[in-house]
Amino acid sequence: MELALPLLLLLASLSLANANAGGGGNTTTYIVFMDPARMPAVHASPAHWHAAHLESLSIDPARHLLYSYSAAAHGFAAALLPDHLTMLRGTPEVLQVVPDEVFQLHTTRSPEFLGLLTPAYQPAIGNLEAATHDVVIGVLDTGVWPESPSFSGGNLPPPPARWKGVCEAGVDFPPSACGRKLVGARSFARGLRAANGGAIGVGKTTFRSARDRDGHGTHTASTAAGAVVANASLLGYATGTARGMAPGARVAAYKVCWPEGCLGSDILAGIDAAVADGVGVLSLSLGGGAAPYFRDTVAVGAFGAAAAGVFVSCSAGNSGPSGATVSNSAPWVATVGAGTLDRDFPAYVTLPTGARLAGVSLYAGPSPSPHPAMLPLVYGSGRDNASKLCLSGTLDPAAVRGKIVLCDRGVNARVEKGAVVKAAGGAGMVLANTAASGEELVADSHLLPAVAVGRSVGDKIREYAARGGGRPMAMLSFGGTVLGVRPSPVVAAFSSRGPNTVVPEILKPDMIGPGVNILAAWSGIAGPTGLAKDGRRTNFNIISGTSMSCPHISGVAALLKAAHPNWSPAAIKSALMTTAYTVDNTNSSLRDAADGSLANAFAYGSGHVDPQKALSPGLVYDISTNDYVAFLCSLDYSAPHIQVITKMSNFSCPKKFRPGDLNYPSFSVVFKQKSKRVLRFRREVTNVGPATSVYNVKVSSPESVSVMVTPTKLTFKKVGQKQRYYVTFMSKAGQGQAKPDFGWISWVNDEHVVRSPVAYTWKM
Repeated sequence: MELALPLLLLLASLSLANANAGGGGNTTTYIVFMDPARMPAVHASPAHWHAAHLESLSIDPARHLLYSYSAAAHGFAAALLPDHLTMLRGTPEVLQVVPDEVFQLHTTRSPEFLGLLTPAYQPAIGNLEAATHDVVIGVLDTGVWPESPSFSGGNLPPPPARWKGVCEAGVDFPPSACGRKLVGARSFARGLRAANGGAIGVGKTTFRSARDRDGHGTHTASTAAGAVVANASLLGYATGTARGMAPGARVAAYKVCWPEGCLGSDILAGIDAAVADGVGVLSLSLGGGAAPYFRDTVAVGAFGAAAAGVFVSCSAGNSGPSGATVSNSAPWVATVGAGTLDRDFPAYVTLPTGARLAGVSLYAGPSPSPHPAMLPLVYGSGRDNASKLCLSGTLDPAAVRGKIVLCDRGVNARVEKGAVVKAAGGAGMVLANTAASGEELVADSHLLPAVAVGRSVGDKIREYAARGGGRPMAMLSFGGTVLGVRPSPVVAAFSSRGPNTVVPEILKPDMIGPGVNILAAWSGIAGPTGLAKDGRRTNFNIISGTSMSCPHISGVAALLKAAHPNWSPAAIKSALMTTAYTVDNTNSSLRDAADGSLANAFAYGSGHVDPQKALSPGLVYDISTNDYVAFLCSLDYSAPHIQVITKMSNFSCPKKFRPGDLNYPSFSVVFKQKSKRVLRFRREVTNVGPATSVYNVKVSSPESVSVMVTPTKLTFKKVGQKQRYYVTFMSKAGQGQAKPDFGWISWVNDEHVVRSPVAYTWKM
């Protein structure tokens, strides 16, 4: 994985042993899940019970207890000694004890690109503007820069009366920093402090408050619901009007990420607080590894949030284009991959041969020389091949001074390579993709003149630079901002892919949204590269990652929640999925930026989100909490493990329910070659369109599978009416079938196309 993609909070799965002076020895932080049915009535609150339970085991809560959870999960986080674990696990009140885990940070034209500014859509948006005032989007991230114009309250009315959030006072963050746009701000660091000997941000400027040092949290929050800001740009790039997806909605910032990373215990505390505060949407641009859901902190917290009616949007991860890399795979969250916009920032590398090779750049400083001119080009100017990667300390200043340096992409951050070249005296940089990144181009605001190029162009420049004889030369030039790029969208190469390794019968990701070169608000203390040596300051920055696509969906979900306040989170996600599109602006199927090939459902899920159509999907696939319980039962989870996720003490498991029977808006059909070659699934759709509606089925299937749907027609006579249908999938593939295949099942009438992707895989 390349570290340059902004803060892709990927699970490191580390057990955090630390010296905790208050605990009286070497302690490790654990999350302890409790059975709420066993709480004695004498206790006034779960927090009181949790402290009393520790005391009953001679564990001092004043020294060891970090958090008490009750809204999204039931349990507590504590810094514990080894002998504490045996005692806790031996009590019937305790369901599960798991070590805390550290997550490292997943990383303005998009409203127009999504169709939110088209004339036909404006009346609908205008009608929703007032309704979105009642929706609060909770953003769990690195905090917020409250002075950003994107968080101006403007003419917004006071927050909704049911809102219980607070503006927590802290370092450089007075309660007055909040207002009518930013209606809440909290920070959570007890888990990190316990894991780090009490220290936070050693050697770095860190605010022990909700204030954002990094910029990532400010960017995601403003993407979701930033106010309208005219003349926004990054140093002249992408100039225009910046606005969030739901500019009328409110924002609450929950800072759970710090320079050292993000602790699961802090993340769960943030989710717990957000649910108790009354958020309607949660946006988490962070993710975890492939763990069972009862061991996945985000999945457990998100279940509690969804059960409380909160829509939860999570980034899919930045580990593409490799398959089976998607994170946040629980079916009760919206898992969001990334695509491109129709905006680009062209830049060029010109060679003496006359070749003018295209790339991208956000460089905004002076040219490498007073007048555009050829400069010497060097590649691998060090003692070993590490210099080709431009790693710190690998470049020979005498060999690169005043020259353009060709650097291979990979290992260290893209902007760090530019800093290494500049520190060595280089005049410019060409950053060339290798096979790992393919043809994907991500623009950066480098500290020196720099152009990023794809693999094929990079290979041409590498070949030219390595060719014997002569003196390699090159010239860099920059083309500003270009709109109307074709084709778009394209699936970003970095966007993590399916299949889902936790539960293969649930197709993930669910959808893609804009995640490449996104303009949004930025921290006032960080330069656009995020490097300590970057002294530039700007109100807006352009960065990329599924961290950026996630808040796009969070904002659109806020619009749907305002338009349909009685819809469940599952219904909102269904609307987003079944109306997504898979055709680009050249009327061709979506392509993959990695190699230009046709993309598939493991890359884009249901497709690219279409907010206009999602407002009126016709039919939705709804899922109740009890449906999720049946799904968890089908995974053969133990009763305590199901209780950890659901907080439910009394539940029964149906005898005949498979993971694929969940009423999900997509299908992932897994054929076991040595057993069943015929699989039958049931789905139920709810009419949310005209009262009298008739839909006919349309099936698109590969040659390897035959598909039969019964009935072939669904007739509705009222809004809210539910109808079931059954699908039989029969594998026609031979024993050697290894490649996955894909198709669609759609319910169609003159007004709506309700489409579900189908992924087929064969397991030996």
